[in-house]
Amino acid sequence: MKNNRRVESINTNHNSDTFRVLHVDDMPDMAKLAATFLEREDDRFDIEIETSANDGLNRLDDSMFDCIISDHDMPGQNGIEFLEIVRQKHPDIPFIIYTAKGSEEIASDAISAGATDYLQKETGSDQYKLLANRILSYVERTRAQHSRKRLLKAIETTNEGIAIFDSEGSCLYTNEKYADICGFEPAEMCHIAWKDLYSPEEILYSHDEILTTVDTDGYWRGQITNIDADGNTFRTDHSISATEDGGFVCTTRRLSERDEIKDRLSQFETVVETLTDPVYVCDDQGRFQYVNDAFADLVGYECDRIIGSHTRLIKNEYAVAEAERNLGQILSSDGPTSTTFEVDIQPKDGDPILCEDHMGVIPYDGPRFSSSVGVLRDISTRTQRERTLERQNRQLNEFAKTVSHDLRNPLAIAEGNIELLRTEHKFEQLETIDRALTRMHELIDDLLELARGAKRISETDVIDLVALTEDCWQNVETFEATIQIETDRTIRANKSRLAQLLENLIRNAVEHGGQDVTITVGEVDNGFYVEDDGTGISESKRKTVFEMGYSTATEGTGFGLPIVQQVSEDHGWEIRVTDSSKGGARFEINGVEFNVL
Repeated sequence: MKNNRRVESINTNHNSDTFRVLHVDDMPDMAKLAATFLEREDDRFDIEIETSANDGLNRLDDSMFDCIISDHDMPGQNGIEFLEIVRQKHPDIPFIIYTAKGSEEIASDAISAGATDYLQKETGSDQYKLLANRILSYVERTRAQHSRKRLLKAIETTNEGIAIFDSEGSCLYTNEKYADICGFEPAEMCHIAWKDLYSPEEILYSHDEILTTVDTDGYWRGQITNIDADGNTFRTDHSISATEDGGFVCTTRRLSERDEIKDRLSQFETVVETLTDPVYVCDDQGRFQYVNDAFADLVGYECDRIIGSHTRLIKNEYAVAEAERNLGQILSSDGPTSTTFEVDIQPKDGDPILCEDHMGVIPYDGPRFSSSVGVLRDISTRTQRERTLERQNRQLNEFAKTVSHDLRNPLAIAEGNIELLRTEHKFEQLETIDRALTRMHELIDDLLELARGAKRISETDVIDLVALTEDCWQNVETFEATIQIETDRTIRANKSRLAQLLENLIRNAVEHGGQDVTITVGEVDNGFYVEDDGTGISESKRKTVFEMGYSTATEGTGFGLPIVQQVSEDHGWEIRVTDSSKGGARFEINGVEFNVL
């Protein structure tokens, strides 16, 4: 360190900004000692020393400092006189009177003159820790104030409207531009809620789309309809960013008619250039002004034949009226400017085609051009397939119910008669017949389960896998088999459907692994498994076992494993067959959501 020159600051451990401090003291040895201890407290300090108020003022003319420390008793000018001159040019810089001569009078005069703080020199090194903390606190506070001032100045001078809202949607601050866009005075905006600045049609969209996106991504940008102080609506370009305290900052720019026209034309050009779907433009009389090649291919006419023709060329009167009704709703709304509906299209040759018509309006001759632009998508094949599948599922379900009903009645009669025969006779054949009837009940139950088809499971609970496995073990005839449960996990699943899966896997292990088989239920990284020490399943048959009706056991229905696969798929899980650790079969169910009780 050298007097009247920049003190070399040790700054090897920090990348933070340097805190430049001017220390004015007529006793340079005391100033150097203070500088040494301050730099030990925080190596971001860069301290320069001057020995008089006059030299300190000259240094302030040449350099920028973050803080000033000044002694009080100095020749020429004392610390308070030095402070008064500094405050004329530097009203915000932190200024600390640091003197050995302390009194309440000096302290009061210092604060009155604009000193940030007053500290008295003491013996020992603890005083420098206090001094360092005060410097850091005042400098950081001043920097933050300057940053806010620069930000507010930038906000006030920008050409865009900027407003800050709290987590409840109440306005905390707006610049003049934002208030002017909305037709209010800045002071009036502080009493306005965010939702009051939007048209009623946009409020639901704002909550469902905009705020949801801001909550998820922290940012949203797009166009929206505002309402001004006089109740007039207008379009704006909006940017909304989330703040750390749950509020948000809104930047907005009012769109001119030219902006709206340019934006909508740009959207239309993008659609035409990027889509391979059939695209059309109709005027307000329902006549085609433009179609692309895909549209011509769909309807079977040349483009030249279509352009200028009325939509009745490819639509019946009902379809024309439906399109006009939808166009009227779009044009009369200040909200979304598009809609989707189904329409029958009659090609030049062939049967009618069912299409989705994605219709909207575009600016052309003015901001609200009364013509329409649309994109057609042929959904006839998809719709027919969906209807066919729905009809097949319905027929299969009805068939299964009918078969079940028609079979259960004669089964009940047969079972009743067997009971009567048992009271009078003891034939070995009766037990055989009884087992056959029980078998038929099992087949009927499994048939009904499979006939219900795949259903995505929506209702789930947290299930204790150990407790449910033990319950399922009691529900299955297991003979001399044993079970080992090597997991204590809980999973999220539909309890009744999970029970079906476990019971069928246990029953399958007993049927194919032998009556004395050992079954193990354990866990893998993202699921669980059920395995046995039986004969296993060869690799060539691992896909076949899930086919309906397939079974190698004489007592098997062939429906058990297809039900296991269906339950897994309905949960969104994956099931695979592999070798168990003991040479038998192992069924792994992956994609399971684990939970903690």
